[in-house]
Amino acid sequence: MSNVLVVAEIQAGKLRSSTFPTISFARDAADAIGGEVYALVLDDDAGDIADAVAKRGVDKVLTAEAPEFETYTAETWAPVVAQVAKQVDAEIVCGPASSQGSDYLPRVAQALEAGMVTNAMDVTNGDTLRFRRPIWSGSVIKTVEVTTPTKIVSVRTTDFDDSPEGDAAPIESVDVDVPTFDNVEHLGLELVKSERPELTDADVVISGGRGLKSAEAFDMLEELADLFGGAVGASRAAVDSGYAPNDWQIGQTGKVVAPELYVAIAISGAIQHLSGMKGSKFIVAINTDPEAPIFDVADYGLVQDAFEVVPELNEKLKKLGVGD
Repeated sequence: MSNVLVVAEIQAGKLRSSTFPTISFARDAADAIGGEVYALVLDDDAGDIADAVAKRGVDKVLTAEAPEFETYTAETWAPVVAQVAKQVDAEIVCGPASSQGSDYLPRVAQALEAGMVTNAMDVTNGDTLRFRRPIWSGSVIKTVEVTTPTKIVSVRTTDFDDSPEGDAAPIESVDVDVPTFDNVEHLGLELVKSERPELTDADVVISGGRGLKSAEAFDMLEELADLFGGAVGASRAAVDSGYAPNDWQIGQTGKVVAPELYVAIAISGAIQHLSGMKGSKFIVAINTDPEAPIFDVADYGLVQDAFEVVPELNEKLKKLGVGD
């Protein structure tokens, strides 16, 4: 039987929520090839994380515990993932298309001499197993077939719902050879700390563009985001202009988000930006240019000056008790 191995994403000892939509992809893939879903947890102490993953619709959770897994390095993870893939007869090995997944998954592909699909949006099995992935900033969707026996897939998690909670799957420890290196050392991990939710996890994202003209103008967007308990994003143009930090950037060269509500303020809607947010469930656009491309994807659009609209919106929301 051919199976699917999904690698849980762990950062700073915590399970990242991107693991859950990746499991949904893995479930679809397992249904397509007639196999089972195995989840792999690599950590120095996998207990709580393994318990959480076990309730998310997998058939079995495999844990590999070692001091080397206390901190992430691709050099350590990739060989171990490849070992476990062989142990469980995995036809498909997958993980989120995050910076971490983009780091170790190609190394797994090399170790297994496997073809790789990046940013997979879905998987189907007709005459052959095929994957769809976006190209050209998402303006074209390409269907690809991987001809190697093992296939490595990074999953575009915004195209999948979180795997639902259910009965806990069995958890089993696996024996692996953990490589050590004299020339690789984990020096540290610097995470941006914020009381707001992480941009890729937020249900509401308030995003600003270069039309705001200054970093100070983002203050009113932050106020709006806080009223909704959401996150603040920005276009690349706003980031390049110094109005917003790099970790707020949304788009082809930034983060891909798909919140319940996305509010685009003073963003024209270049295709590179649209590729990072057009999967949002509900899109509101505010722009002075009625011909701005952002209106083509917006559910609601307001042609008006953001400097007039946003402060007024903030005040009205406060009067309604939003955010209390």
